[in-house]
Amino acid sequence: MAFDGPPDLPHHHAGDLGRRRYPNRTLHHLIHTWFTQRYLRMKKRSEDVGGLAAELLDSLRHVKGQARLNALKELGKLLSSNPCGAKKAVADAGSGGIALLSSLLGPFTSHAVGSEVITILVNLPLDSDARTNLMQPAKISVVVDMLNEGIVDTKINCARLVELLMEEKNFRSEILSSLSLLVGLLRLVKDKRHPNGVATGLRLLKAICNHQHQVHGLVVRIGAVSQLLELLPHLGSECLETALEILDELSSLPEGGVALKDCPLTIPNMVKILMRVSEACTQYALSILSAVCKLAPDECASLAIEAGLAAKLLLVIQSGCSPTLKQRSAELLKLCSLNYTATLFISKCKLTRTIQ
Repeated sequence: MAFDGPPDLPHHHAGDLGRRRYPNRTLHHLIHTWFTQRYLRMKKRSEDVGGLAAELLDSLRHVKGQARLNALKELGKLLSSNPCGAKKAVADAGSGGIALLSSLLGPFTSHAVGSEVITILVNLPLDSDARTNLMQPAKISVVVDMLNEGIVDTKINCARLVELLMEEKNFRSEILSSLSLLVGLLRLVKDKRHPNGVATGLRLLKAICNHQHQVHGLVVRIGAVSQLLELLPHLGSECLETALEILDELSSLPEGGVALKDCPLTIPNMVKILMRVSEACTQYALSILSAVCKLAPDECASLAIEAGLAAKLLLVIQSGCSPTLKQRSAELLKLCSLNYTATLFISKCKLTRTIQ
C-alpha cells in the first residue's frame, strides 16, 4: 500500500509578532496525525502478512497433493513480496515454521514440492538446529536429486542451500564427497545460458574445494578441469577469478596437473589471461602455467613460448605487480628459456606486438 506524503502544513510567520515565539498547535497536531496514521497502516499491513503466513503454515500440516503445493507457492510469493513480515511470521511459528517446512523434504517428496520448499528455505534465517536437521541423509538426497534434475532456478536454490549448510559448525563433510552432488554442480556451472547459475555453481565448487581437500581427486576425475578451461573465455572477471582459483587448487594434485597438461586449452588460455584481467587472475594463471611447465618442461615450455608467454612474463616483471609475482615470473621465464639459444629466445619475446 502506497503512503501519501505529509499534508500541506501551515507556515508559521513571525512577522509582526516580534522576536517572541508562539507554539503552532495545528502544525503539531497535523504532523502527529500523519505519522500515527502511517504507523497504523504499516502495523496492519505487517499483521495481515503475518496472519496470512500463519494460515498457510497451518494448512501445510493438514493438506496434501496439489493443495500442499498451492500453499507452498502462496507462501513463496508472500516471502518475495513482503520478506520482512513473512520471514518474521515463519520464524515466530517455531516448530510450525522452519521445522515444518524441513519435514516436507524426504524420500517420497515430489520434485514440485521439494523445489518450492527449498526456494522458501534459502530465503529464511536458518539457525543451527534447522541446518542440522536439513543435513539428514534423506533430505540431502532430495536436494542432490533436484540439483541434477530440476529447472535452473531450482538448481541454483539447491546450491545455495548447500552453501548455507556448510556454514554450520558441525557440518557433515561427507556430504561433499557425493559424486552425484559434484556432477550436478558441474552441470550447473557448464550452462552458459544462465550466468546466475554459473556464478552460484562456481562459488559452491570453490567452497567445497577449500573445505574438503579429499574431494579434489573426485573433482578432477569427473572432468572438471577440461570443462572449466572451456568455460574461461565466457566468464566475467569475478567468475573468472573463482574458476582460476579452483584450477590452481587442482593443479597441486598429481592427477590435476596431468589433466591440465593434457588439455590443449590450458596454455593458450592462461597466457591470454596474464596482465589482462586483474593481479589475482594473473597470479592464478602464472601458478597454473608454472605447475604445467614443471611437470613437462620440454613439451609445455615450448608450447607456452609459442603462445607468447615470454613477452607476457616480461610485462609482468616490468609492471607494478607485487615482488612475489615478479619473482615467480622471472623463475618461469628462466625455465622456459632453457631449450632456446639467447638469440632465438629474444626473437620469441615479441614485446612490441604484445604491448600493441
